[in-house]
Amino acid sequence: MKYIFTSEAVTEGHPDKIADRIADSILDELIKQDANSRVACEVVTSTNLVFIFGQITSNGKVDYEKIARDTVKEIGYTKPEYQFSYDTMKVQLAIDKQSPDIAQGVDENENKTLGAGDQGIMFGFASNETEEFMPLGEVLAQNLAMRLTYVRKHNILSYLRPDGKTQVSIEYDDGKPQRIDTILVSCQHNEDVSEDLIKKDIIDEVILKTIPKSLLDSNTKILVNPTGRFVIGGPAGDTGLTGRKNITDTYGGYARNGGGSFSGKDPTKVDRSASYMLRYVAKNIVASGLAKKAEIQISYAIGVSEPISIYANTFGTGVLSDDKLVDIIKKEFDLTPSGIIKTLNLQSPIYKETSCYGHFGRKEKGFPWENLNKVSDLKKYL
Repeated sequence: MKYIFTSEAVTEGHPDKIADRIADSILDELIKQDANSRVACEVVTSTNLVFIFGQITSNGKVDYEKIARDTVKEIGYTKPEYQFSYDTMKVQLAIDKQSPDIAQGVDENENKTLGAGDQGIMFGFASNETEEFMPLGEVLAQNLAMRLTYVRKHNILSYLRPDGKTQVSIEYDDGKPQRIDTILVSCQHNEDVSEDLIKKDIIDEVILKTIPKSLLDSNTKILVNPTGRFVIGGPAGDTGLTGRKNITDTYGGYARNGGGSFSGKDPTKVDRSASYMLRYVAKNIVASGLAKKAEIQISYAIGVSEPISIYANTFGTGVLSDDKLVDIIKKEFDLTPSGIIKTLNLQSPIYKETSCYGHFGRKEKGFPWENLNKVSDLKKYL
């Protein structure tokens, strides 16, 4: 059966991603000073405005406004014509401490274990579709977004502005990717650049430098700035908010999502940490040969260490039954909040770099849930 599946990504200059990056930069600075910081930081961006709010309990002392300005400058909003600039924007704060009702459920008990920071459901996924163990469309969409930022910051295409979005539609046959049906790139640009030049440059310097030629054919459609103009962008074009890009942060819609966002949350928040752990579990399962594709779900109750439920689905690709796989997961992986934090070393300032271009499938250092150090332990079950 043939079908087309589409995934998207956004650049670090997208208004939602600016918010995510500021929130995770704050989290990193607090964790540097106090590894046990409890952080639930939200950020809103709008025309020349950043609003930072949430609940934070920490022995760390940070300059929230400086972090926001430095982050926005690093992203590239440095000119007044962008209507959002690091040196002229207003920064407003509304920070409270973590609720004591939540804290009493999360704090270590007599067994020295943490309770889950919230109730909820989380998913992890991996497949052997790509070397990153990720869906092909999401890998390509994120690579295009990264390339779009690269050519802007290295002045290869000096007329580009920070905001941008990408989208890749993959044609599948019998569940296997065959070709690219459509590529869409929307890029913010200066006022005085022609539509034709932008399209040519994006094709030559972004698409053809990123997409494998083997996936392109004469029927592949390429769309660049389909409205014809993208001058007003970033927070001046659309309000940004932390946690509003859950699908691009994870698997591009190819796998299920628990709904909880990541950025601005410390690792006691299982929305984030358990999602990382389940990616680690799923990736090692697939890499070990126990399945070609695996999706793992887990659920927690606030204040309770052990998960309420664990579910595995290998979509008929597993060498063992899914029930048996759940037994293996329980035996080989510590899925308590304390166990997750220890296994992945999550009380480290690693979060800023996760805030854009996807949390999964990354090859850089600082993404410990991408490690394959459980493969040998899992192969004994083959």
